[in-house]
Amino acid sequence: MTASIWWIRRDLRLADNHALDAALAASEAVIPLFVLDPVLLQSSYGSEKRLAFLLEGLRQLQQALAKRGGRLVVRRGEPVEVLAGVLEKSGANAIFAHADHSPYARTRDQAVDARLPIQWTDGPAIRPPGSILKSDGGAYQVYTPFRRRWTEHPPPHPGELSPAPERIRSPELATEGLPAKPRPADEMRFAAGEAAAQQRLDAFTGGPDAPIFRYAERRDRVDLDGTSRLSPYLRFGMLSPRAAAVAAYQAMERAPDAAGRKGAQTWLHELIWRDFYLHILHHYPQVRQQAFRDDYTDIDWRNDPAEFEAWTAGRTGYPIVDAAMRQLSQTGWMHNRARMIVASFLTKDLLIDWRWGERWFMKQLIDGDPAANNGGWQWSAGTGTDAAPYFRIFNPITQGQKHDPHGDYIRRWVPELRAVPGEFLHTPWMMPDEVQTRSKCIIGGDYPPPVVDHRAARARALERYAQAKDAR
Repeated sequence: MTASIWWIRRDLRLADNHALDAALAASEAVIPLFVLDPVLLQSSYGSEKRLAFLLEGLRQLQQALAKRGGRLVVRRGEPVEVLAGVLEKSGANAIFAHADHSPYARTRDQAVDARLPIQWTDGPAIRPPGSILKSDGGAYQVYTPFRRRWTEHPPPHPGELSPAPERIRSPELATEGLPAKPRPADEMRFAAGEAAAQQRLDAFTGGPDAPIFRYAERRDRVDLDGTSRLSPYLRFGMLSPRAAAVAAYQAMERAPDAAGRKGAQTWLHELIWRDFYLHILHHYPQVRQQAFRDDYTDIDWRNDPAEFEAWTAGRTGYPIVDAAMRQLSQTGWMHNRARMIVASFLTKDLLIDWRWGERWFMKQLIDGDPAANNGGWQWSAGTGTDAAPYFRIFNPITQGQKHDPHGDYIRRWVPELRAVPGEFLHTPWMMPDEVQTRSKCIIGGDYPPPVVDHRAARARALERYAQAKDAR
């Protein structure tokens, strides 16, 4: 009986899985193999919440395989050595895996490619790196022209999405089993696995009143459940990115009105942003260590440890920033608008190196992805793929007023402010003493005063960025 290895990486699903489909087509039996790579366990899986989500996703995959006759094999060790050992023990004659694009993944995969019979299929992008290029063959560095070229390609068709196989034959091989969950299942805010991902996609895009149709008007409201919250599933491939794109195009076609079509189109553009950052990381791997833009490599960061600690703890004195940081620490997820607000505050108001924030997010986020996280941080810091970046400095007061107008988000995550009147909720330091007493929120006691004055910090940031640019 011929056998192939399906090396599971960022594709914890059975449907629309090119690597699995290729393995099934090449042999009579498939060995679904997940390698517990010590390097990734200590770094990109370094978030306790993200690791818990990954392990639960693997358990769900294990059950789905078992229902079809398959058997998940888990081994710990250096991937090339583990794969070589499984090949020898099983007699398999090929390995199939999705390509990946982070610097570590490419180094790891080159080592495997040099020693073992592996075949690569399309990876975590809808349109893989190399498929969207400028007319001169170069890579895009700005999102808007990238999106234009991306949308010139034919939309993915529903018929191209392969269903989950009905049967999978797997030989008997020893497995180490999955590690114990680092967090109790009832503490996980996202149900892991392919079935949960599909349910969330259907709930967001299906039906005549689907939330996707209101996405354009609601996506920036941090107090509303207006986004898809599919990013953790896309991060680990529990949902096919092509399936997400197909759902977006289908929603555009059946939108009830122009506003609904705009909502679906806007969500599709967010999926294209995800592709864009994967392409950037592939073509410019140095962005993991340095600014994308050379003219902002020498910013004179302040890097005050006490202010960084206040930011991580949600104790900056700016309610919208603190609410977002507490949501992150408690749930492992943060609304995208809130991510931009806190990133702007760290890099512009506090003048702390974006790499500090990028690393902190990777320690906290369930959906922490090297490409998207780096791209988002560099965009906010003004060091990334943008045309006129450093003038964009979010005002944490007006951002809160605009995107949490009733204060529901702030009151949920910053309980000290729950009784504060709406007129002072975004500027609690302006409360008169009697209002502080009545609200049981004493500034400097129950809740901190602002760690910086935004107006002065903004002027300082503009000066430092201009100096860095002029120095080049």
